[in-house]
Amino acid sequence: MANEKPLTTGEIADLCHIHLRTVLQWIHDGKLKAYRTPGNHSRVKIEDFISFLKQYNMPIPENFESRGDSRKILIVDDDINMVNSIKRILRKEQAFEIDVAYDGFEAGIKLLLFKPALVILDMKMPGMNGFEVAQKIKRSANCQNTKIIGVSAYFDEADKEKLLKMGVDFCLDKPFNTTVLLDQVKSLLAAA
Repeated sequence: MANEKPLTTGEIADLCHIHLRTVLQWIHDGKLKAYRTPGNHSRVKIEDFISFLKQYNMPIPENFESRGDSRKILIVDDDINMVNSIKRILRKEQAFEIDVAYDGFEAGIKLLLFKPALVILDMKMPGMNGFEVAQKIKRSANCQNTKIIGVSAYFDEADKEKLLKMGVDFCLDKPFNTTVLLDQVKSLLAAA
């Protein structure tokens, strides 16, 4: 998202179905974050525009809705105790929106509907395992920017290397350190 072309004030006026002067007033009042070009024109980063719309409860245009919310986390694990443990850790922050899938097939549905920015993925699940889920995420046009933390009690170095080559962002051994998990989640969501 950081590499996307910023919006002009005219584009924002069109997207919000308002007059250009209203957009300029929002910027002047400090409500809508913008920067100036060398030619003295205002430009707005897409993520700042989406944050502004959310802050003022304005509708998000359809072409922006497909972008994953940078607070959405999907936990994929067949062990309900592990799921509850991860949820407890993440809920301490109160900044995340969390959904759960208990197998790889359910994860596929949740990826489309929930549109997470980050997936915490158990590698050793019956049926479709975590390696297959990670591969599907990275091959999907809609999910290529989705961050993945692979979690397993049975990681060996070859598995970790395979996952990192596949595009998984971080591998975490079970049982894991709560601080390490939270730090990785925050770091990866900031990068999303």
